[in-house]
Amino acid sequence: MGIDPGLRTTGWGVIEVSGSKLTHVANGLCLSGAGSLAARLLALHEQLSEIVTRFAPTAAAVEQTFVNRDAAGTLKLGQARGIALLVPAQAGLEVGEYAPNAVKKTVVGVGHADKRQIDHMVRLQFPGIEIAGPDAADALAVALCHAHHTGGGNRLAAALARAGA
Repeated sequence: MGIDPGLRTTGWGVIEVSGSKLTHVANGLCLSGAGSLAARLLALHEQLSEIVTRFAPTAAAVEQTFVNRDAAGTLKLGQARGIALLVPAQAGLEVGEYAPNAVKKTVVGVGHADKRQIDHMVRLQFPGIEIAGPDAADALAVALCHAHHTGGGNRLAAALARAGA
């Protein structure tokens, strides 16, 4: 399971790894809506918990926080990321963490790829899937990155080579 944390929108993606074969299982978005920070974090926790219960992943990976100039925004994102780390840990899963540039480099071939490039490469890896939105595509990219770094990425490497990345 890959998770792209965000306070308003947290993307998630579940893939299955069987040897070098990677298969899309599901993807989606957790939305926190309006309200207090505590209520929004609780909404993310409840939704991610339901997804972990429904799909029973055996591993999880979370994208690390991108630090920007807005310290308050970065702090809130960090709190959402805390929920993204907590939920799989509560389910007893090991949780991998990857820098945004590492995810992009693994999936696209360059560390400064934009969201369109990530979406494109995820669609190449899983032809014909419906992606719930850019955050879900990013979460699938995190899952692909984790699969690659834990030995299930032979198919990903082959797909990248075919795409000329």
